[in-house]
Amino acid sequence: QVQLVESGGGLVQAGGSLRLSCAASGRTFSGDAMGWFRQAPGKEREFVAAIGWSRGSPYYADSVKGRFTISRDNAKNTVYLQMNSLKPEDTAVYYCVARLKNSDSVTATAWVYWGQGTQVTVSS
Repeated sequence: QVQLVESGGGLVQAGGSLRLSCAASGRTFSGDAMGWFRQAPGKEREFVAAIGWSRGSPYYADSVKGRFTISRDNAKNTVYLQMNSLKPEDTAVYYCVARLKNSDSVTATAWVYWGQGTQVTVSS
C-alpha cells in the first residue's frame, strides 16, 4: 500500500522559513514526478511545485517562485519543500503528491497519490 506522509508543518512568523518533508512508502517514485499542493480555508486546492515533470523540472506556481524550493532524495524516497520568506497568504494545508497519470499537466486531477496534508500557519 502506497503512503505519502508529510511532516514539518507548523506555526511561523511572516518572513520566516519552514521545510516540509514527504516520505513515500509502498513503492519507489524515483522515476516519477512528485510535488506539492496547498489548500487554504474556503479556497480550492492550489498547485505549488513539482519535480521530475517531463515538461519542466522544477516547476513552480508564480505565487511561490523565488521563495520556495522543491527537491528530492531518491535514496530516501522523499521530496522536500523549502519555504522561505513566508507570507500570511501561504497559510494552508500542504499536500504531497506523486506520480502523474500523464505528462500533460500538473493539475490536481493529474496526480495518482496524495498525502494527508500538514498544516502551515504564517502569522503576521
